[in-house]
Amino acid sequence: MLLIALLAALQPPPAAPAQPPATPLPRPAKIEIAPAKPVMYAQDTLRLSARVLDAEGKVIPQATVRWMRAGGAFEGSVRQDGLVESGATGTIPVVAVATVQGYSPINQRIEVQMVAGPAARIALTAPPSRLVVGQRVRLDAAVFSAAGDKRAERAKWGSSSAAVASVTSDGLVQAKAPGRVTLTATAGQASTTHTVQVVANTIASLTLTPATTEARTGDVIRFQLAATDGAGRAIGGLTPTWSFSPGQGLIEQDGAFVGYEPGSYTVTASLGTRSVDAIVTLRRRDVRREAQVVGRLPRQLFTTEEVWLHPTKPIAYLGTGSGGDRMYAIDISNPASPVVTDSIVENTRRVNDIMTTPDGAYLVFTREGAADRKNGIVVASLADPLHPKKCGDFTEGVTSGVHSAFVYAQPKFGTHVYLTNDGTGAFHILDLADPCQPKQVAMWKTPRPEAGRTLHDVDVQDGIAYLSYWNDGLVILDVGNGVKGGSPSNPVLVSQYKYDLNDLYRQVEAAAGPGFIRGTHTAWRHKNYVFIADEVFPAGPVKGARDASAFRAYGRLQVIDISKVEEPRSVAFYEPEYGGVHNIWIAGDTLYMGAYNAGFRTFDISGELRGDLRAQEREMAHVNTADMNGNVKNAAMTWGVVVRDGLAYVNDMYNGLWIVRMEPKKSPPVTP
Repeated sequence: MLLIALLAALQPPPAAPAQPPATPLPRPAKIEIAPAKPVMYAQDTLRLSARVLDAEGKVIPQATVRWMRAGGAFEGSVRQDGLVESGATGTIPVVAVATVQGYSPINQRIEVQMVAGPAARIALTAPPSRLVVGQRVRLDAAVFSAAGDKRAERAKWGSSSAAVASVTSDGLVQAKAPGRVTLTATAGQASTTHTVQVVANTIASLTLTPATTEARTGDVIRFQLAATDGAGRAIGGLTPTWSFSPGQGLIEQDGAFVGYEPGSYTVTASLGTRSVDAIVTLRRRDVRREAQVVGRLPRQLFTTEEVWLHPTKPIAYLGTGSGGDRMYAIDISNPASPVVTDSIVENTRRVNDIMTTPDGAYLVFTREGAADRKNGIVVASLADPLHPKKCGDFTEGVTSGVHSAFVYAQPKFGTHVYLTNDGTGAFHILDLADPCQPKQVAMWKTPRPEAGRTLHDVDVQDGIAYLSYWNDGLVILDVGNGVKGGSPSNPVLVSQYKYDLNDLYRQVEAAAGPGFIRGTHTAWRHKNYVFIADEVFPAGPVKGARDASAFRAYGRLQVIDISKVEEPRSVAFYEPEYGGVHNIWIAGDTLYMGAYNAGFRTFDISGELRGDLRAQEREMAHVNTADMNGNVKNAAMTWGVVVRDGLAYVNDMYNGLWIVRMEPKKSPPVTP
């Protein structure tokens, strides 16, 4: 029996019954997405869904669909399950990828429009409070969502007494009889009112000063209008209507006039049926200068990032990118022949920002792209400035990367490092009392959904931090000035200037499609202005082009007037004729700029600034920093500049370090 059992155990098991061949799944032919034309409010969420269909239009239930973003990296996010999280107005290109077992995946692209939310606020621009009978003015009203996004719709106007002052639906007011009238603007559920006093037109004469003036293109001339009655008594509080002709320029409601072209202009102020003229004669600004390249340090292994100068020694520090793992120390005692003396090699793929402490004893640089994701910042001792040595770092809470860092000392609070956070868009403040062991003392971020919050750069002056908050514009914080009771350990919001990036750069989307890069990139405080520069790149390269020289950046430098720091407003701007705007430096009345593929630029910012600065011929010098010996051949990508003792140390991403001198202005030839 044992032998029989053993033989039975050694027999192969009976064959399983044959299974019929599996029915192949249908081949996927189309992805049907709902909603077909998705539109959502900015800072909201939207769920996309999809059905996968075969060639006959039948649903394939076994198909799986995953979603991904195909652009708009800073404006929102797309989860694999189809949830779109909007952070700003604009357009996010989204791709649905469908997979059916046995076949190659197919995909379908769709564009999600993100628009401003419902009207929540209406803002008026300098509305007049007193008019004379017969006067006509147009009121300017802008409509905003609760998130501060400007809506395209126009407010509709109404008057409480058309007999005193009528108003058309688009805001044209006509004063008809003495009295008080309330004008109301409405948009959706939002409304605002403005009270106007209409007075009898007893004007006998108008005087405009200055009556005649001579100036240069770009000079701001402030006109004042005085009105008197038949007895010679002043009639105050009136707001005239301004105009000028001929030529190109700008005149604003406060009477500030700037002309862009040389020639004679007639400036007119009107009150009702009376008007008065003044004559302005403009000559060319004539600020153009020659530039000389003093020295060069080409870099080929990596792209070049930030440059910084030691505060007391002839030494420069240079970052690397595009896989760059080092920061260079450079002897610039002979500007004609800069020499690399040492470097710090770190686990990073980008050293984007560098800055020393004011006394030059320590240096801070940023890390992005570390293999172990321990990014943050590195602190180096400059006991020997030509040979910096790492003495510490900081990664807590900022391991996803730090794009920019600013070192600033205040007598009352000591020295701190102000950081950006790539992962959360938060603003971090570290105490450098022990420089090699930084300690975080505060963290602040804009109150908005996580999606779309990006902090790109920091500038700190006089205890005020000027934050370039990408989709949220310019954010101003008190970090020790006292205007709002703030300190490094207690940053307090002062004000914000947010603007419509999508409308400003609509031509970029028209040129290369949606999903392009745009945002408030950098800020620099100078006198009563903050200069903010936008970083703008199209969604893709030039089709069919084979090298980097065909690609271009875009962008605008805006001049923000903060003479009333709680009410910042844009008063002037500059755009290169071809190229972008990036990092800037201001010394005296000259602004120096890295303009990406537009090269190195300098321009005159003397006096009051209004309007289009390039049209006023304020540009002073230009150097095209393209080089056949760079990391990328024969293409400029000028990053920024640091200026000292009349020399501009210009860093070009593709071509390393340039040292440039702007020559003194030549005297005009003597006419015998």
